[in-house]
Amino acid sequence: MTAQNRNKLWVWIGSIVGGLILILAFAAMYISAHLKPIVSEKIKDGVYNGSHHLYKIDFKSINLNVITGSLALRDVTLKYDTAVFDSLKLMKLAPAHTFEVKLKKLQITRVGLLTAYFKKRINVNEIRLDKPSINMIFNKVPKEKDTIKPEKSLYEQISKTFKSVRIHSVRIVDADFDYINRSGAKKTKNSVKHLDISVKDFLLDSLSGNDTSRFYYTKDVSFQLAGYKSVTKDKMYSMKVDTISGSAASKKITVKGFKLTPLYDELTFARKYTIQKDRYDLAFSKIEFNGVDFIGLNTDQKLHARALKIGPANVEVFMSRESPAPANLDKGRNYPHMALKRLKLPIKIDTVKLTNVDVRYAEYNPASKKTGAVEFKSVTGDIVNVTNDSVKLAKNNHAVADLNTLLMGSGKMNVKIDFNLTDKNAAFTYSGSLGKFDFKKLNSLAKNLGLVEIESGNVQRVNFKATGNLRSASGSISMLYTNLKVKLLSDNIDGEGTKEKGFLSFLANAVLVKDQNPLKGEAPRTATMTNTRINSASFFNLMWKTVFVGIKDIVGVGIVPEKNPVKQQKVIAKKIREQKREDRREARRAKRAKN
Repeated sequence: MTAQNRNKLWVWIGSIVGGLILILAFAAMYISAHLKPIVSEKIKDGVYNGSHHLYKIDFKSINLNVITGSLALRDVTLKYDTAVFDSLKLMKLAPAHTFEVKLKKLQITRVGLLTAYFKKRINVNEIRLDKPSINMIFNKVPKEKDTIKPEKSLYEQISKTFKSVRIHSVRIVDADFDYINRSGAKKTKNSVKHLDISVKDFLLDSLSGNDTSRFYYTKDVSFQLAGYKSVTKDKMYSMKVDTISGSAASKKITVKGFKLTPLYDELTFARKYTIQKDRYDLAFSKIEFNGVDFIGLNTDQKLHARALKIGPANVEVFMSRESPAPANLDKGRNYPHMALKRLKLPIKIDTVKLTNVDVRYAEYNPASKKTGAVEFKSVTGDIVNVTNDSVKLAKNNHAVADLNTLLMGSGKMNVKIDFNLTDKNAAFTYSGSLGKFDFKKLNSLAKNLGLVEIESGNVQRVNFKATGNLRSASGSISMLYTNLKVKLLSDNIDGEGTKEKGFLSFLANAVLVKDQNPLKGEAPRTATMTNTRINSASFFNLMWKTVFVGIKDIVGVGIVPEKNPVKQQKVIAKKIREQKREDRREARRAKRAKN
């Protein structure tokens, strides 16, 4: 074949191929144009009939390409019919959640049209929703046992038209999401922006409904919220979260980089209020729920999880004594087990695991014009059976915490707390121990809050146990220590700074302070401890103040910060005078006995 003939052959083949492409293109255009109204009607009818007439979908335009198998809907709205919902609710067939959706574009790619037409199987590569606005509305809809499932399964509803529906991926990108709860007396709304949701391998066929490895016919539903920032309504804190993510397949919800940061320094924050107000500074590197029951969370709004892991984290609480305590506020309502009761969401967490949580509580004392603080470093341990679920409480109504920490970063401390979760008076018990500890580590508290400086003192061992409730706590304590010496300080009300009260300090050490336990030739001293909580005091304030009441009784002088440290020193001086008078009386009695 000559070169000229070969060229003619290629031209002929090219012409045929080009002609076929043009024919197919025109045919595709014709078919697409012809199918658009049919597909539009099918989509609307499918949503309407498939949802028992609950939902209606509408869109401004549709683009269909039969060659690539792609479909695009623009200006899409999905709404539910409230009258139909109310009717389904009466028949106990209504879903717990309904949806309202608006978006500019819904893209469907690689739809197997021939497979759908000839084999009655729908196969879609991806459905993508870009920047939608989604309202998810929760309504409490109790169901009878025999009506938990609809009369026909989802597959039975489509089986006359299709044998199966498979969507390999559904992606919701950068959504504005509002969760609206209408189950209570008052509607509540929580909003998040920039939410991504991914659905993996949705399959609806004769077997998928009974496939236990699937979550609502899918292999996985996951979500991620990144870069969340906001300012609290009172304009006192900024809140930041690096990421919140979750997955039905892994049964996990993970929060990374949560921070609640005050917008003002400690004293400026406190002086924004006319009453005492706690200031929180929180930073949690990671909070992770494991073993989450997503089906129960979706249908019943119950959060059940196998474990909640918290940490590393840093928790700082500050309070100034400059302002008066709130007149009508009782902090007893914020006891851990009382606050748990008030949660509207039923919760059951088998184990809360704390790892390397640093806790610091600080108070500003206007008498010394200084801030004293107590620190618990590297709090680690477990809290088991954290629940407010009435069904679970009927089986076990106690949550138990077993925690280890370093008091002021050095003294090894263990605390066990048993919370009675159903007691109306918030009953609890606690016990603990402290190993070797340098008393001087407490000077941040003692000097600035109690106007007492600890010059020396070494603890060998402390053991305590107590029973408490909303109003008080009482128990017993033992403490072995050596070489305790204290120095009493003046207040700083005149602004000249705290000063040593030398003579009073000498008398306190000579007359009241027992410098060791046990004293030579005596058995170790123990003490009973009783403390009544004032309304402005917290749960943990009651715990540690009760322990320090016992410590004060054992050592013989208050090294513990009191509500009024100046008054405390007057009490100490009075005790010294009383002790000296008693010593003189004893000396006279002894002298008369000799004569």
